[in-house]
Amino acid sequence: MSSSDIGKETISKAAELGLKSQLDQAEDLDVDVRTNPLDLMQGDIESVSVSGKGLVMQKELRADKLRIETSSISIDPIKAALGNIELNHPTDARMLVVLREEDIQRAFDSEYVKNKLQNLKINYEGETTTAKVIQVTFTLPESGKVKLAADLDLVEKAQNEKISFTAVPEVSSAGNSVSLKSVEYLEEAEYNQNVAKAIIDSAEEILDLRNFELDEMSLKVRKLDVQAGKLTIEADAQIEEFPNK
Repeated sequence: MSSSDIGKETISKAAELGLKSQLDQAEDLDVDVRTNPLDLMQGDIESVSVSGKGLVMQKELRADKLRIETSSISIDPIKAALGNIELNHPTDARMLVVLREEDIQRAFDSEYVKNKLQNLKINYEGETTTAKVIQVTFTLPESGKVKLAADLDLVEKAQNEKISFTAVPEVSSAGNSVSLKSVEYLEEAEYNQNVAKAIIDSAEEILDLRNFELDEMSLKVRKLDVQAGKLTIEADAQIEEFPNK
């Protein structure tokens, strides 16, 4: 193995370990460094490609697939030889994230989200009562839409109710999150608007692109594609520093 190959392998391994240190789980993660021996000696890298499967990010959000492709990178070659990737200046990158509906469902099933959907005050038949969301079901039934359904426990009434609605995901004006618009209720919902809002707020928090931002990285959504069963996000990224272990 040449010294160039050893250098590339050291950088790839350091980047892989740095990325894994910021993930709760990674089923598969590969880092590919593209450079040539002369450029590497000067600390110049043509690009770095990251591909992963089954990556668990913040708030129990699992990404079925994630790809990052950077532009050219300038690093400190001496520190890189020791496994410390230090950028000489920020670099641009493209990111692609694929979420399956079961990945988003997993986040709704987390204790973090469940705890946010308890003790909701709603108006029911002219009276204020407490609603607890027992279960939220998230699906991607068709192109361009999400569907949310929930079973509710009306505590003081000792009875159960249901709410379900569809919505259209849209990129927020800031470009770093997803908002649910054009809500259409599939069940009578006059008395549980507060419940619907809490569920929508939770969905928007789950789909907040900042959940995918690693340390020293900022993202801006370029394209959002919703198809039956999966949601694909394409984003531009600026990386101030590469993750280190």
